[in-house]
Amino acid sequence: MAYYVYILASRKDGAIYIGVTNDIVRRIYEHRIKAVPGFTSRYNITRLVWFEIYDDPISAISREKELKKWKRAWKMQLIEAQNPQWDDLYESICT
Repeated sequence: MAYYVYILASRKDGAIYIGVTNDIVRRIYEHRIKAVPGFTSRYNITRLVWFEIYDDPISAISREKELKKWKRAWKMQLIEAQNPQWDDLYESICT
């Protein structure tokens, strides 16, 4: 089973959210329809801008915790290294 660490954004240079899941398509869909009240639904954070895949949950959770401690500038550099336009990657993972 694969595990995913992901970053969502409201827009380029907007609010960001870091999460971990074992079903990225379902989890991003839940964020998009605002299925769970909270930070992402309150600030309309629905754009998948970055993700990494891991083979085990411990590695994925460790990476998520590491990224949450990073400065915002480092997170933005991480996103822009793979996705300079901050495009929504959700459609690309649904196929």
